[in-house]
Amino acid sequence: MKPFVGYKKQPLSVSELLDLIPKLIVEPSYYFLRWTHKVSGIVEKIPTETDFPMLEGQMFNHEYELRWKYKQKNTYEVLLLTINENHHNFELVGQAWRIEPSDIKKFPSNAYPAYGYRPEETRFPKKLIFPKDLDIRLQEENNKKPKLAQRYFIDDQTSTVQFVALTVELPQL
Repeated sequence: MKPFVGYKKQPLSVSELLDLIPKLIVEPSYYFLRWTHKVSGIVEKIPTETDFPMLEGQMFNHEYELRWKYKQKNTYEVLLLTINENHHNFELVGQAWRIEPSDIKKFPSNAYPAYGYRPEETRFPKKLIFPKDLDIRLQEENNKKPKLAQRYFIDDQTSTVQFVALTVELPQL
């Protein structure tokens, strides 16, 4: 696993973005979409043209996190965070990245636990949506569901965490 952080040099149109997303899908994949008036929550449904325009969104799975943000004239800036080597159709951000959890045996996918919010959490006006098949770690359970996690992309020259990506920790078989 070699981390890669890259971006698209030119903003993508909605149709170009919708063509790119399926190329990075690894099951299970999840999406989080944001508009001015609402958020989708974490969902399993791939965005469609009717979901646009949106302010920003992201797709994540155990290999990739793809982020997009509205630029102008219905185009989107795109950032890719991955543990899956170099992607030649993306421009490299920086020279050297690393991901290194403190206990590789405990977190074999180079990911740290991430936690969802309890349904009764009052900091949001509406409860956040999470898929039933995603373990958001509210209880200590030993189940076979994929678990919500996060991955730190660390600049190898400065040892500074530059990006925190959502990811999925797959169940150990």
